[in-house]
Amino acid sequence: MKPFGYVAARDAQHAVALLAEHGVAAKILAGGTDLLVELKHAAHNPEVIVDISRLDELKIIAVADDGLHIGALVTHGDIMQSRAIRDMFPALVDAAHSIGAVQTRNLGTLGGNLMTCVPSMDSGPTLMALEASVTVASTKGRRQMPLGELFVGPRKTSLKPGELLIDIVIPKANLGKPAAFEKFGLRKGQALALVNAAAAFWVDGKGAFAAPCISLGAVAPVVIRAPKAEAYLAGRKVTEDAMAEAGRIAATEAKPISDFRASAEYRRDLIAVLVKRALANAQARVKSKTKELVP
Repeated sequence: MKPFGYVAARDAQHAVALLAEHGVAAKILAGGTDLLVELKHAAHNPEVIVDISRLDELKIIAVADDGLHIGALVTHGDIMQSRAIRDMFPALVDAAHSIGAVQTRNLGTLGGNLMTCVPSMDSGPTLMALEASVTVASTKGRRQMPLGELFVGPRKTSLKPGELLIDIVIPKANLGKPAAFEKFGLRKGQALALVNAAAAFWVDGKGAFAAPCISLGAVAPVVIRAPKAEAYLAGRKVTEDAMAEAGRIAATEAKPISDFRASAEYRRDLIAVLVKRALANAQARVKSKTKELVP
């Protein structure tokens, strides 16, 4: 490990100014669960670490006029303990619970997990299925973009030097939208996903899928949506057969690889199974919400 400078940001504006000053020579310290490992092995060490871990303004979970805001420094443990998230999006809690061990969940941040941009991330699929966007800050101001536009390739985001991920926003139209997350790994705990999947949809007055969204992880260079499977479901009656067919279609949209953990063929089989299971579990949450409304 080579020597490097260290600066603790006072607030988000100060953090952005520091990133603008140092550019590609700077690395951001949030929870540190990934960065501290990188510092021991990276070929190109940073010249300065910008510590944003104490910025309370990026640790907020709140519903605003445009939807649910989750600060970039909210930890996976915070997500699991949030009453608002547990009530509206238990799928996000399921995804957070699947990440690492309890120590990792208590230190690792949602923003940090997204910024790693690894295809097997567990936080990405559910947020993608809920059509989340991200807010990015720089010295030029703030801008918002769909979460999918953040991901460019393995460990590569679309953010430019000097930009900082501020928060994640689930749109108001999707607040409470029934969703489910599924993951398959080679062991029960602390496992990288061979495949993970998330699904979200409303049920219209005729018992049909409305605004269905399906997202997949670990089956392409980045987390992806399955638009053909979504189009198949839209307006179709909610049935087990429809869910199974959507899973089969989603498997054809992915680009899994064969590696030492699993073959591409096996991963395609997993996609079909996990998409069907995610849809079924989301439907169960639709029924649960319906029961809660019955006087």
